[in-house]
Amino acid sequence: MATQPTPEQDARVQQAVGNLLRAGVLLAASVVLAGGVVFLLRHGGSVPDYRVFRGEPMDLRSFGGIVRDAFSGSGRGLIQLGLLLLVATPVARVAFTAVAFAFERDRTYVLIALLVLSLLFKSLAG
Repeated sequence: MATQPTPEQDARVQQAVGNLLRAGVLLAASVVLAGGVVFLLRHGGSVPDYRVFRGEPMDLRSFGGIVRDAFSGSGRGLIQLGLLLLVATPVARVAFTAVAFAFERDRTYVLIALLVLSLLFKSLAG
């Protein structure tokens, strides 16, 4: 049976969700900015050839490759990692709210949050 959260508990959950979203976006933006600075320092003077299309390198097409490149100091890897963090932020929000609803013993909203989370994972997987 669902228990009604007190207004203080509800406010704390809302504040925690807001802090989670704020921290996720700031972290992602910082990582992208750092990657942009590294990329420009290393490749800022090169002239692009727009006549030939070059897609993403193979190492930046998988999670493991992105993490490896980011931790090796690659500007492109850092930018890609920042974008992954930005995508992960709302996913973390849904997971956090599912846990918060579980602490409130609100089964209906736990199931809804888990359904949304599973749809997010399915859409991200391809």
